[in-house]
Amino acid sequence: MSLDTPKPQSINGAAFKVGIVAARFNGVLVDALLHQAYETLVSAGVKEKNIRIHRVPGSNEAPSAVQLLAASQKPDVLIALGVLIRGDTIHYEVIADASAHALQRVALDTRTPVINGIIVAENQQQAKTRCLGKISRGGEFAHTALEMAALKKTLSAKK
Repeated sequence: MSLDTPKPQSINGAAFKVGIVAARFNGVLVDALLHQAYETLVSAGVKEKNIRIHRVPGSNEAPSAVQLLAASQKPDVLIALGVLIRGDTIHYEVIADASAHALQRVALDTRTPVINGIIVAENQQQAKTRCLGKISRGGEFAHTALEMAALKKTLSAKK
């Protein structure tokens, strides 16, 4: 992840419904991302009642939950949050790759933008820096979600 953050567009989120799926594994770090994302969405005008948060065991379960949420609640955009940290095996790589591909597939299959907010880190310190550091990664994911929800509304209206 870059240490730079793009300047977000100012988007009024009052009309948007946002679904968030957040892993419980690495809970302190994911909770930080979730808090940052939630606060950013509310600050942008998304109504609290229009932010649906669902918890899943880990990042591997996020794509299934995102797909179920897309089908059942028809949000304008979805955000998947999780944290994967390198261990003694390549398991974290397998989950990172599989979840990224699955989230993209859900986005394309459901025609609903899905923001991949699963942080992949080499070690605990790197994960802490990315989730609790100066740059609000959860906020970045939320800003991206707002941009994509706005784009979806714009392009859907042109039919």
